[in-house]
Amino acid sequence: TILMLVIDTSFPAKDFNERNGEPVGQVVLHYTAAPFMSSLQTLTRHGVSAHYLLPDPAEPGYRAAGYDELRVFRLVDEAQRAWHAGVSHWGGRDNLNSRAIGIEIVNQARDEDGVFTFPAYPREQVDVLIELLRDILARYPHIGPTEILGHSDVAYWRKSDPGPHLPWRCLFEAGVGAWFDEATRAMYQRRFCVGLPPEVEVERAFQRYGYKPAQNRQAFELRTRAFQMHFRARDYCGCLDAETCAILYALNDKYRGL
Repeated sequence: TILMLVIDTSFPAKDFNERNGEPVGQVVLHYTAAPFMSSLQTLTRHGVSAHYLLPDPAEPGYRAAGYDELRVFRLVDEAQRAWHAGVSHWGGRDNLNSRAIGIEIVNQARDEDGVFTFPAYPREQVDVLIELLRDILARYPHIGPTEILGHSDVAYWRKSDPGPHLPWRCLFEAGVGAWFDEATRAMYQRRFCVGLPPEVEVERAFQRYGYKPAQNRQAFELRTRAFQMHFRARDYCGCLDAETCAILYALNDKYRGL
């Protein structure tokens, strides 16, 4: 089936500002941690905003609002600076709002005293997300695979969205975003099973890929966890192991050159 991307502009956000001439360089994916109607209200009236809001087709509140097909709501024009990423860092630079497009995906993730519940993303929602990302990338062909990011990648010290259930590999296979080569990962993993590289070297590797420097042990673990949620979602304990290290090195080999 050919998926039609339906963009609805009937709910403009009131909170945004000018980009100050910074070209768009990243796309940041979030989950709303709230149902559609309250997410829409928050993102259009309450001092935060995103360029796009992608509903959950299975959510009763979305159907109750009278929508039969899954559409994407554009809340802020791409030329404007939406307020979604907050304090953030990628590739050596802070303040991603100035040059990122923000996509909020309706997903009712919960944090109960540090115990996280991350519901799965329905297939139809992922398909529409892929179409939206392709649509955006057609307008900004200079946005590379490693610039399609989760909020937790750019603010790992305080964020967990879009969580471990966003199928990043599926996005990559559809031509959107980054993923490692399996053979390179296996080669590094064999090497790192004998012994992990020195931590200072791993720190450099994380920064080389784009992550903010970790100032202490807790930050190092939170960053490892964010990386695992993106690239090894079955286990995001935050402990650096041979497989996690191998994935990081394989990504740098593929996307960051020698």
